[in-house]
Amino acid sequence: MPRRRSLIWLLFAAFLAVVLAAAWVVAGMVEHWNLDRTKVSLEADAWLFSAAAEQLLAPSRREELQRLCHEYGRRSNLRLTVILPDGTVVAESEKDPRRLVNHSDRPEFAAARAGKVGVAVRPSATLKRDMVYVTVPVTAPDGVRAVVRAAVPLAHVREAYKSELASAAFGGVLVLAFAAVLAWLTALWLNHPLRRLRSDLLRFGEGDLSHRLSVPGIEEYGALAETMNRLAAQLEERVRTITEQHDELEAVLAGMVEAVLVVDADDRIVRMNRAAALLFGVDPDAARGKALYRVIRDSDLTNLVNRTRAGSDVVEAEIATHIAGERILQAHGTHLPDDRGRPAGALVVLNDVTRLKKLESMRRDFVANVSHELRTPITSIKGFVETLRDGALEDHENARGFLDIVARHADRLNAIIEDLLALSRLERDAESGAIAREPAPLRPILEAAISLCVPVATARGVRIELDCDGALEACVNAALLEQAVVNLLNNAANFSEPDTVATLAVRRDPVSGEVSVEVRDQGCGIPAEHLPRIFERFYRVDKARSRKQGGTGLGLAIVKHIAQACGGSVSVESEVGRGSAFAIRLPG
Repeated sequence: MPRRRSLIWLLFAAFLAVVLAAAWVVAGMVEHWNLDRTKVSLEADAWLFSAAAEQLLAPSRREELQRLCHEYGRRSNLRLTVILPDGTVVAESEKDPRRLVNHSDRPEFAAARAGKVGVAVRPSATLKRDMVYVTVPVTAPDGVRAVVRAAVPLAHVREAYKSELASAAFGGVLVLAFAAVLAWLTALWLNHPLRRLRSDLLRFGEGDLSHRLSVPGIEEYGALAETMNRLAAQLEERVRTITEQHDELEAVLAGMVEAVLVVDADDRIVRMNRAAALLFGVDPDAARGKALYRVIRDSDLTNLVNRTRAGSDVVEAEIATHIAGERILQAHGTHLPDDRGRPAGALVVLNDVTRLKKLESMRRDFVANVSHELRTPITSIKGFVETLRDGALEDHENARGFLDIVARHADRLNAIIEDLLALSRLERDAESGAIAREPAPLRPILEAAISLCVPVATARGVRIELDCDGALEACVNAALLEQAVVNLLNNAANFSEPDTVATLAVRRDPVSGEVSVEVRDQGCGIPAEHLPRIFERFYRVDKARSRKQGGTGLGLAIVKHIAQACGGSVSVESEVGRGSAFAIRLPG
């Protein structure tokens, strides 16, 4: 290993040389010092003259002011000028003030007019030579009354130290040359290892922490390089650990279905995962650092965060929010302590239980509805059986009527059970992928469905019309589609007024290729508040009329599940008194 030289001695030698050179150069600064001294002297003379001139500024005493200015300038060997605030010269020691131009553009005058002492070294437009100017303001309570300027030729200043100027200039040149050579040699000596260290450190800055610095021969540089290498190795290990932990945390947060929200002690958002951003419809990067109430305008969530941050226990609550639609959120809040254990923020995990709540409500409604649907025929059957048991069986004429009623209710029970089993099979087969679909022409399927519904429609006085291109095809399950259309046509026939038309029309969307099978009637229509729930099981708009028509309350639910099993959807449009239009949309 080469012998290392101490950077301290190198810097000491260089600094000593610079100090010696600076001391030598100071000797050559006499010109500047004399010039500064001249400016100070001019300022003192200007202030002294301004005190005397202040009493003669009135227009009636301008002649006295001119004589004073001339006499004072002659005795002090200075050029004195008195200038009004508008730049007009009213007194001049060497020239007739009436022949002088306005001085408002002189830099030293502008400074004095602003209430300061003005200094300028410039050529004189009047005397045609370089002058040293110093101006002082003559002030009054209402502002600057005038400006007094004292000047001396720059040549007079230089003549006072002309002999020293040559030697100072010669010495300055020598010092500059010496300093330049010394600085160049020193920089050449020190710059090479510094450049190598800098290029190596730039690689660190670019993220290449596996790189190692080359160790220079200078003691301090070598120690610095070795220290930086150790720090780089430690930093590389820590960065690797932090990166792994960060990637794991990001993966966990990104994969969470629950929304995660972290706020600091000032209610500013520190972090939110993708689920939270989607839940509240915000950009997580744009929301970071902003106040919670500015990003998510929900008072219940804000109150939950405040309670969580203020306490030490886990806070749980159910929040109903209307952000991005009506939602129900199950919230769990935990306070985040600082390094001293004091509450410094809050971590809130939000689980969207809206669907679960709706499913729970639908389950309760389903249980209540199916119980109600089954109770009516069972009660009737039980009542007529007891009537027959109590002696009506002997009355053959009435007994047969009672048995017919029991049979009708038994058939109704059987229809409900068959529809429930059909729904169960649809759900099971759709989940297992057992429902086969294949391209098929639609017109034969729809004609078969119409033929099954004609008796009911004819009895109701309703005519069914078909509007379908014979060449139109779609990928469907023919039996299921026929069943769905039969259900819709039966509803159209049962709920339409006599002497009306129910239309079965099929169209293909030219853009998406989607096929729409629409059944439109001219019945009583459905109120708007019932439309969102019309496809629920056992949901009835007019319960009395629905049962009178013999429906089980499951027909539209079966239609919805068939449409979904075929990869499509179902929708309804209705207007009270104008009729309804049910559409099954199938992929092309």
